[in-house]
Amino acid sequence: MEVSSGSDYTRYWLEYFLSIQGHELFCEVEESYILDRFNLTGLNTEVEHFHYALQLITDSLEEDIEDANLRHEIEKSAVKLYGLIHARYIITNRGLARMVEKFRRGDFGKCPRVLCQRQHVLPVGLTDVPFQKSVRLYCPRCEDIYFSSNKKHNCIDGAFFGTTFPHLLLQVYPQFIPIRTQERYVPKIFGFKIHAIAEQHRKQDEVYKENMKRIEAVPEE
Repeated sequence: MEVSSGSDYTRYWLEYFLSIQGHELFCEVEESYILDRFNLTGLNTEVEHFHYALQLITDSLEEDIEDANLRHEIEKSAVKLYGLIHARYIITNRGLARMVEKFRRGDFGKCPRVLCQRQHVLPVGLTDVPFQKSVRLYCPRCEDIYFSSNKKHNCIDGAFFGTTFPHLLLQVYPQFIPIRTQERYVPKIFGFKIHAIAEQHRKQDEVYKENMKRIEAVPEE
């Protein structure tokens, strides 16, 4: 994807970014939110080529960038800037409203745990610091996190969603909190449930064997 001047291209950039396979996790951030400088506080120190990247995202890049390396760096900066803005936007009322609709439709995927009965999941970051961890999927039924089965999702930075988003969404929209299932998988052998005492005996046997090895290793006087 090349950076060039003209509003047609920059609109195409936004459409292209959101249409990339795997980017269905993102919602479209309102331009009015991006243009409000208060919402961008501190990002100019986190994102290289901040002004170029912002111009690219907001369809105001007028300068024709001829240097290929600089174009590439601006593209990377635009992705990072949009991602960090996105993390802030989705915890606003407007952002939560957009994301809850995606959650309701199942755009983020379903929990891989069988007993969660295909519960819709939410994207979550394990850290708010960029370039640390990829995005994970949080299941509100079993309250655990998972890697996505879509490999494209595993290339998306978790900081673009943050650690707060899914939990705040469920606080604001409690009607989407599922009833926690009490159902648990029960291991069986020939139809009989494995008793917990069997695990205890197995551990006791292991401890006994380890102690016997230590005794045998002690040299005789």
